[in-house]
Amino acid sequence: MNQKQKTKLLTEQEALESRKWYLFDATGKTLGRFAAEVAKILRGKHRPDYTPHVDCGDGVVIVNAEKVVVTGMKRARKIYRKYTGFIGGMREIPYSTMIARNPEMVLERAIKGMMPKTRLGGQQVRKLRIFKGANHDLKAQQPIPVNL
Repeated sequence: MNQKQKTKLLTEQEALESRKWYLFDATGKTLGRFAAEVAKILRGKHRPDYTPHVDCGDGVVIVNAEKVVVTGMKRARKIYRKYTGFIGGMREIPYSTMIARNPEMVLERAIKGMMPKTRLGGQQVRKLRIFKGANHDLKAQQPIPVNL
């Protein structure tokens, strides 16, 4: 009667067979909160059969990346930095410029920063697709629309 239930651990094959794709619309969503929800789905933590050492996460398609918002003074003060490797090679791009030029990169960097820095994390990030407008080319995956 009072037996201890065993935790169900997924195998790679079971995780692959049960993979789904979800469609998110970034219109009006706050950058960090939205990225945290997407990272949770990519990792598979939303599933009851989550297994830490297996890529049991689902695929994510994000549309309208340019319509994501930031709160407070971040629009004016947030800076994206990259280093070229050369002396004096620090490049700084403000958020407002980055969202105008490459809005997909803004979301990708936010989500990638919330993922584990391991081989498994890299494998999970590969299931992320971000698009600038409302159209996407992943109709074959039949993504399930999600409202946050």
